[in-house]
Amino acid sequence: MEVGQMQRQWLDYTRSLFLEGFLDAQFMQLQQLQDENNPDFVVEVVSLFFQDSERLLKDLTFALDQNAVDFKKVDAHVHQLKGSSSSIGAQRVKNACIDFRNFCEEQNIDACLRCLQQVKEEYCLVKNKLETLFRLEQQIVAVGGSIPLVEPTQMSF
Repeated sequence: MEVGQMQRQWLDYTRSLFLEGFLDAQFMQLQQLQDENNPDFVVEVVSLFFQDSERLLKDLTFALDQNAVDFKKVDAHVHQLKGSSSSIGAQRVKNACIDFRNFCEEQNIDACLRCLQQVKEEYCLVKNKLETLFRLEQQIVAVGGSIPLVEPTQMSF
């Protein structure tokens, strides 16, 4: 596949992530912080998000599995996950966390368990989507191409 075709594929894929609500404008701001002095900035930040999220999801699963659920602790974990997902632009994870926090406030264990499943699903989806995006970027760079600059108007959000 030639570089121009790979770059178009990357742009189309990136656009789909925004149109489907996986990512929001915060992700574009993160991309703008990357430059030739720090070419792996986005991958590094997102990798930290993956590590942090997996720890928080384990902590949430454990906390909700207790006989006496500490909803303040659950809410603190969800709040942290909401903040980190918001910081990288993982919009659907952030939105699922907002719903989750509302049920923590109500101390509704069944709804919290459903929200935990929803958050886990959204996290797995965005993780897979971002890993695919990064693989496309690696392929473009491997053949001597550069990652196209994306203008906010191209994303339609």
